[in-house]
Amino acid sequence: MIQDVHAAIWQRIGLLGIITLVIVSVAAIGSLQLSRSIRKDMYGLEPFQIAGMYDERQATLAAIREGVIAVDADALITTLNDSAKKLLGISGDVIGKPIDKIIEGTQIQKVLSEKKAEYNRELTMRGRVYIVNREPIMRNEHVRGAVCTFRDKTEMIEMANTLSDIKKYSDDLRAQNHEFTNKLYAISGYLHLGFYEKAERYIEEETTRHDEQGQVLTTSIKDATVQAILMGKAGRASELKVTLRVDPTSHLDTLPNHMGSSQIISILGNVIDNALEAALVNEVPQVSVFITDIGDDVVFEVSDNGAGLPTDFLDVTKRGFSTKGRSRGFGLSIVEELVSHFEGWFEHHSLPEGGSLFSIYLPKTLRGESDD
Repeated sequence: MIQDVHAAIWQRIGLLGIITLVIVSVAAIGSLQLSRSIRKDMYGLEPFQIAGMYDERQATLAAIREGVIAVDADALITTLNDSAKKLLGISGDVIGKPIDKIIEGTQIQKVLSEKKAEYNRELTMRGRVYIVNREPIMRNEHVRGAVCTFRDKTEMIEMANTLSDIKKYSDDLRAQNHEFTNKLYAISGYLHLGFYEKAERYIEEETTRHDEQGQVLTTSIKDATVQAILMGKAGRASELKVTLRVDPTSHLDTLPNHMGSSQIISILGNVIDNALEAALVNEVPQVSVFITDIGDDVVFEVSDNGAGLPTDFLDVTKRGFSTKGRSRGFGLSIVEELVSHFEGWFEHHSLPEGGSLFSIYLPKTLRGESDD
């Protein structure tokens, strides 16, 4: 009967509706649980927040001057910023490749296996020394990977040396001020005791010496940095009772732009300091400075009348070499490194009449600039 057919159809529709409702309810509950699980894995972040964090991450990696390398639990590279590529000389796409095949000696595997961070460790990679920090990436007490950051130790040493040289330069100026104060006290003492002729003669001697020195610096040396160094070292020499003389035939215009003030302070300051200390062994210690920029190079020559260079040591610029005891012998090695940086060269030898001569030649233009 038609009525029976309709009844059967409605019965089947009701059953299908109930089944559909149950399936939709189960799917909704499952979707809700899956959504909660995904949000938990993503720390409750929305997609637009994740996109924003990714953009911030990329900008941060680009802004960091240190090299940054991240790997997963299998030591496959997942992140490598531009600074790391530049420091290590890496080119091309290395994401997903084993780090040991790209960079040797990173010791990332040690961090992955031991699950312990390592900070400020020295590491030699590709012939250079780096300061390295390694940090494991942990999740629920399981290692998911590791991050390695590193920076060139040579740059750090140069920065520390620059700060040290600037401090030394400041100390020299302070010594000059101290020496000048002592001279004022001496003049004041002469006047109080009524020794007017002695006071007048002393003032004339100091004025003549200062005028001679100042005339050479103002008329022959035009570069303000070199003038300041020589004035500061003159005060230091006066305190040590060493005669520091700037050759009146010296000539120097403003130094080229590629010669930074801190580097010149380090080069000239260390050589003069070495000469002042070497001259102290003489009863009448003297140091002479000659500077010229006539030609293609800027030339600095510093001589002293000390004992001269030891004959049994050929390389006095070797780091740690010194005739003055331990914890010394770094100044001349720093000078040689800086001179090499400026594509120049550094010579030193003993003088026949006694003492030693140090000569520094700095090209006015670098090879890259001359090619342009």
